[in-house]
Amino acid sequence: MKKLLLLLLVLLPLLTIAQSITRVNPTNWWVGMQEPKVQVLVYGPQAGTLAYSVNHPGVTLTETHTVENPNYAFLDLTIAPDAKPGTVRLVGRSGNKLITHKWELKARDNRPKGQGVTDADLIYLAMPDRFVNGDPRNDKYADLADPNADRANPFYRHGGDLQGAAQRLDYLQDLGVTAVWLTPVIENNQPLTDEGGTMRSAYHGYGFTDHYTVDKRLGGNAAYLNFVQNAHSLGLKVVQDAVYNHVGINHWFVKDLPSKDWLHQWPSYTNTSYRYQPITDPHAAKIDRLVTTDGWFVPFLPDLNQQNPYVANFLIQHALWSVENFGVDAWRIDTYLYNDQPFMNRCNAALLAQYPNIHIFGESWVNNVVDQAYYVRNKIDFPFKSNQPGALDFVLEGGMLAALKEVGTPGATGWDNGAQRVYQALSQDAVYQDPGKLVTFLDNHDHNRYLSEVGEDVAKYKMGLTWMLTTRGIPSIYYGTEILMKNYKDPSDAEVRRDFPGGFPGDKDDKFTAAGRTAAENDAFNFVRTLATYRRDHPTLSSGQLMQYLPENGLYVYFRYDANGTVMVATNTTDKEAALPTARFSERMSGFTKAKNVLTSEAVTDLNTLTLPAKTAVVLELGK
Repeated sequence: MKKLLLLLLVLLPLLTIAQSITRVNPTNWWVGMQEPKVQVLVYGPQAGTLAYSVNHPGVTLTETHTVENPNYAFLDLTIAPDAKPGTVRLVGRSGNKLITHKWELKARDNRPKGQGVTDADLIYLAMPDRFVNGDPRNDKYADLADPNADRANPFYRHGGDLQGAAQRLDYLQDLGVTAVWLTPVIENNQPLTDEGGTMRSAYHGYGFTDHYTVDKRLGGNAAYLNFVQNAHSLGLKVVQDAVYNHVGINHWFVKDLPSKDWLHQWPSYTNTSYRYQPITDPHAAKIDRLVTTDGWFVPFLPDLNQQNPYVANFLIQHALWSVENFGVDAWRIDTYLYNDQPFMNRCNAALLAQYPNIHIFGESWVNNVVDQAYYVRNKIDFPFKSNQPGALDFVLEGGMLAALKEVGTPGATGWDNGAQRVYQALSQDAVYQDPGKLVTFLDNHDHNRYLSEVGEDVAKYKMGLTWMLTTRGIPSIYYGTEILMKNYKDPSDAEVRRDFPGGFPGDKDDKFTAAGRTAAENDAFNFVRTLATYRRDHPTLSSGQLMQYLPENGLYVYFRYDANGTVMVATNTTDKEAALPTARFSERMSGFTKAKNVLTSEAVTDLNTLTLPAKTAVVLELGK
């Protein structure tokens, strides 16, 4: 009798809760994908207690998996190459009761997708909420966890959206940009969080709450698809910002975990140390590695356990779905070093198998070449070998900023100072399989604004941009850098994420137009446009080989060259005009007798000795 009572206690919840299917992820799939198998997550009250079947030509249910939480089932489907596109009926049976969910199987289309970005591109990074507000009607919704929108509050949402970003693509095209990277557009239905006593919204986009829904404050899925298609129609590529390491505290599956090991669990809350050294340190303690990778990034961003096979499949399939559904071309990965690296290899491999041209570059915020190389295809004998094609080049960014701060000072000519810092960072490129796939930058949404970093010195500003746009790699410029936007992260990130002037109703000035910019802003804009468009139109500068010479007396010279041409970049980092004899560079200059200054269009008729103005980088197209 006691056993019967216990059995009834176990079964009673199953009998009293109505079984149903409320969510299926992926929301759809396609015939003809390179990998014929897809694992479908089925969710709903007691959905895991149903017996499933599928009846659709070419679609086979090979296995059903259940987990700790009876609200989940995972269906392994195999889709034959000759499967028929259409509506697939997923049927769950409980006794005589049938529960049916319609799931669409689509035919693939020929839209551009997974085109990749290369060293021929210039990426423009923008935060959608702070860029352009194209539709004020979607600024806020009362039914979301954060119903606020207030431009007067730097920590709240401001209302920028995808419709607005699409309206300014012509501005980016005119600037010489060839690819657009938006911080994440996926739904962040997050509550305000208390960070240091200040309530902040998730306007940045890094706390996903529903992978298959673009945030409706940005316009939703249709607006994102329209943005990508408009970009492609102008010859611009789109980089999607991926987040695998964590999700938002309000994510629907966090509120009803499939299993305890869906997340990294600790006896008490454990934050990552943010220390990257234990990962590559051959002497590191295991606990230090574990805290780095499995500790939570912050308390309101639960850390996903990618060693759980269902978590891994969910994330990989969402990546494939995003490229196929929206047609994005490249993949920037947030907090790359905190992810499980074997998982990352598997995810990268899946994307590259389906889209061989796609480019993948992750954020591993480190300060040395060895640690940076660990997370990209490299030539070092690490026990783990990454297959990531590219990475954000934090090492070169650090070298350029440190060098620029010493420009015009006695430090510019020091043994390891000034341009030596740039030279030394590049001199270690031998550790990478292909350093040309690294993404170079001078600032971003997590760093001080570039102009502020160089003390608002326009000469230094132009020098650093010249380096970034003429050296190896894929350059990325942060929104507003071209119009001299400035500020520091202290006291908050919001200070480096201010609204683009002219992107919002009621703005006093419209910096998207020459008439709305000051003379200094137009000078900066035209400088960037001149160099960016030259780079876009001259493959020698973007994709040619790089040869650099040891800096001497504060003068730094390098060349980009190929069979079709040679471009010389000569920098004077001192505060005085300097004469540069060129005999030392005969290996690259032999046979050339003249040049054109790319930035001024002036002709140079004598190449024996060049005159370099103080604190200036000169770009010369050599001629015979």
